[in-house]
Parts: sequence; structure tokens; C-alpha cells
Amino acid sequence: MKSKNILFVLALSLGMFATSCSNDDNEGETIVPLAGKYNLSKTGTIENGNEVLVDAPQNQSGCSRDYLDLRVSNAAVIGDYSGENCALVETTGTYVRSHNDLTITVGNVSSTSDIMNLTNKELKIKDKTTGIITVYTR
Repeated sequence: MKSKNILFVLALSLGMFATSCSNDDNEGETIVPLAGKYNLSKTGTIENGNEVLVDAPQNQSGCSRDYLDLRVSNAAVIGDYSGENCALVETTGTYVRSHNDLTITVGNVSSTSDIMNLTNKELKIKDKTTGIITVYTR
């Protein structure tokens, strides 16, 4: 009787282990929340299979860095500091995330990017049309 109980418990444990190890893969999609404010850090492209990134030339020298603010309400606010007084111009649009695609729409213009990396400290996207890589940091 004890051997039957041991076999039953062993079979039950093995069954639970097998089902708990089912495919929990998120298909490469990150589970870090996308909403947040990101400061523009670097831009670049892929050349000969290697990323070539430089400090973002869009950031006005002596000003705060430009930013992308993705809000929980799916509003996208793009902040651009420019001019001698570092005047801030904010442009508002919307964003949609579909798996690892990020589409930002401002007015009638939309751009879709692959989310290459998303952590608590960084958002790296690659524009699907131009291939330009943009790195934002929190």
C-alpha cells in the first residue's frame, strides 16, 4: 500500500512539474511597463551589423534634454528644448503598443518602431521605415 501511495505522489509531482514548465515565453516581449518619461540620449543606425550610436544632436547644448513622455492614458508628449532661452515646445499625440511595436501618432503623421530594449532605465527603439535607432533613458 505504501508503495502505491509513493508512486501516486511521485506521478502527481511529476505531472505538476511538467505542467508548470509549460511555455511561459512572452515571445521576446518585455514585461516592463512602457508608460513613463524618457530623456533623449543617443541616436544612430546599424552599420555592417553593428550599432553606431552618438549623443543625440537634437538636444540643444546648454538646455535640458528633449524627452518623450508616454502616459498611461496613451497620450504621447514630445518635449523639445531649443533656442537661446531653451524654450520648451511640447507636441502632444497618442501612442499604441502592440507586442514589441510602438506607434506614435502626432496629427496625421504616424511612425512605427520596434522596441529593441525596454528596461526600468532605458527605452531603445528602431524606426521601421528609416532604421534610425533612438535611445531614451529615465
